Amino acid sequence: MPYIPTLVPSSLPSLPGAGSEPLEAITDSVEASGVPAEALPWIAVGVAVLAAVVVSYVAAFIVNRILSRHPVLRSDINRCRIPTTLVLSFAGALSALQATAPDASWREASDFLMFVGLIGAIAWLATVLLHLVENSLLAKYRRESPNPRRLSKLRTQVSLLRRVATAVVLTLAVAGILLLIPQVRALGAGILASAGLISVVAGLAVQGTLSNVFAGLQLAFTDAIRVDDVVFVEGKQGSIEEITLTYVVVLLADERRLILPSTHFTTNPFENWSRGSTELSGSILLDLTWQAPVERLRARVSQLLEASELWDGRHGSVTVADAAGGMMQISIFVSARNAADLASLRGELRERLVAELQEKYPEALPKPVGPRPPA
Repeated sequence: MPYIPTLVPSSLPSLPGAGSEPLEAITDSVEASGVPAEALPWIAVGVAVLAAVVVSYVAAFIVNRILSRHPVLRSDINRCRIPTTLVLSFAGALSALQATAPDASWREASDFLMFVGLIGAIAWLATVLLHLVENSLLAKYRRESPNPRRLSKLRTQVSLLRRVATAVVLTLAVAGILLLIPQVRALGAGILASAGLISVVAGLAVQGTLSNVFAGLQLAFTDAIRVDDVVFVEGKQGSIEEITLTYVVVLLADERRLILPSTHFTTNPFENWSRGSTELSGSILLDLTWQAPVERLRARVSQLLEASELWDGRHGSVTVADAAGGMMQISIFVSARNAADLASLRGELRERLVAELQEKYPEALPKPVGPRPPA
């Protein structure tokens, strides 16, 4: 690999334990066996990578045996195998090169690439561990407290915290890689010298993004909306599917997704139908003639509600909401455990009552208005 003096610092940090007596002993024994000196560093790197793979495999095998009764947790931990192998491989390769070729001319370039890989692997491992912590917390809470409302609140907050932590980890990883380049470090000193002007310009440039980020955090920790909440926003009903740092995804009834910036929910009014509880109430309106048997309708509605699994038993009444011009409006007020059950209950009652009125009391139905005669 060619020497790259303009991209790497004059001296990169070495890992603790590099050049220790065990490594020197192994190096001396290999040299005594007649292996060419040029091939010795690469043999050492190969041994280090092989050792990293073996250690990762053995650790994964032990973890799988211990967590044999927890398949979900075991699956999440297995996602750490590849980044852990990479971290151990890059760290071992750096130590091997330090022990076998400490003064080689190509060491600066190779160390630069090795440190870049090590930083990237550590960042990858950290993001996977953040996912593992998130899933473990939610799984533990599901076992200890089956309350769906509190679980939804916890999932919203933990998910946002994990996203923030992931963004911080990736930012630190990129900064660490850039600091390995001398020219970037010099540029950073110049930027710090004019930090006041830069901060003003950056603040103006990302004002919209930062406002959405803070709005997302506000939504998560003020409990205004949670994942799975039923909302009525922009004239549409849906459920909160995802809350990110900058936008909220609303799953509509027809399975379309309405994506709104987080600031929309902090600056505009909206309806949250499951804010305090999931129970909802609603009305069914029927326009009938004065010949409609109101008492029989009231008794029939009670029978249908008692037989329905969708009714939660809180509200179930039939009243005459209006009567004028030979017509009256029947209002049937019912309740259900959640928005989906309420919609199904209203549709079921409306369908059953209209069918029975058509069959038994056709005189109660308004006559359809025919086309106007030609002038």
